Parts: sequence; C-alpha cells; structure tokens
Amino acid sequence: MNDLLRLARALRCDPGDPGLAFRHRLAVGIAIAALILVLSLLR
Repeated sequence: MNDLLRLARALRCDPGDPGLAFRHRLAVGIAIAALILVLSLLR
C-alpha cells in the first residue's frame, strides 16, 4: 500500500494552469486504463 501511495505522490501534478492539470490527469488515467486492459488480456 505504501508503494501505491508513493507512486501516487510521484504522479501528482499541481500546476497553476487548470488545463495542464486536466491533461496530466487524463494522461495518467489513460495509462492506468491501458495497464489494466493489458493485464486483463494476459489472464
């Protein structure tokens, strides 16, 4: 669990620009979704 929290802190992005924050969150979300899809296809 600590590793997940450390990873979340590393991926965290707090820029002043809300558009940049949205694009960063979207990219992280797509990367996580792709990882879940790949892992589910390998099972």
